[in-house]
Amino acid sequence: MRFLFQFVAVVAISAAGGQAVTAVQDNPWLTLPVGLAAAVLATLVYRWVVGRTEKREVTELAGRKAAGGLTRGVLIGFAMFAAVIVNLWFLGYVHVHVDGVGSVSGALGILGFMTAAATTEELMFRGVLFRWVEKLTGTWIALLLTGLVFGASHLMNPDATLWGAIAIALSAGFMLAACYAATRNLWVTIGWHLGWNFALGGVFSATVSGNGDSKGLLDTTLSSGPDLVTGGAFGVEGSLYTVGVGVVLTVFFLWLAARRGTIVPMRRSRRETAVTQPVPAAR
Repeated sequence: MRFLFQFVAVVAISAAGGQAVTAVQDNPWLTLPVGLAAAVLATLVYRWVVGRTEKREVTELAGRKAAGGLTRGVLIGFAMFAAVIVNLWFLGYVHVHVDGVGSVSGALGILGFMTAAATTEELMFRGVLFRWVEKLTGTWIALLLTGLVFGASHLMNPDATLWGAIAIALSAGFMLAACYAATRNLWVTIGWHLGWNFALGGVFSATVSGNGDSKGLLDTTLSSGPDLVTGGAFGVEGSLYTVGVGVVLTVFFLWLAARRGTIVPMRRSRRETAVTQPVPAAR
């Protein structure tokens, strides 16, 4: 019931925030404040419902950790995007048109939209779903299951493909779960999610998970090429370069989690526990 209360509360506030942002998305000057407000409200609802149902301090979303966690996450997201886009640029698939600039107002609108999306998705997938599955199955199975669900959720996006969903699971679903397992800090995963999406759409005006109407700070185009390299119509999130960087970061964060001792072992059944319990010595 605690899981149900938390999941319903986060989904409800996410849906309400999404509707509000969608209603004003044609006006970037409104999208920014509405998106920021939706993100703030979602974090407050998460803190309230988790604290109330679990009767504990919500350390994974502590206010004192917000600035540092968001900063680290955004930097990771930008660095990951840079590693991908530089490779595509060297291969001649990315072209930045220096004779003109994109849209500053469009970038601000994308910032608002992506802030709301990154926050609500992280609260839902890592904050609620991953935490509860991890309690029941341990870190490894929770990472696998929630990563696949996260990838599958993108099948509803425009120009979505099965490979695009698999790529999202490999490069983001697993990596963000591993990042949370290592840091136990939702601010970091929210920042990463925001940094990646904003760099993609808000800076380079590129397609974000199949949504190709981004008008960011730079006027760029992505040349046609092998879909496994460029990502095709789904965007660079479907590129093998993105998957490769995501897998490397997943391994790194899992290594970090193991070193910090934050990996939750797989739970044994009561039968297994009873068998492996030492028999008390007879007096």
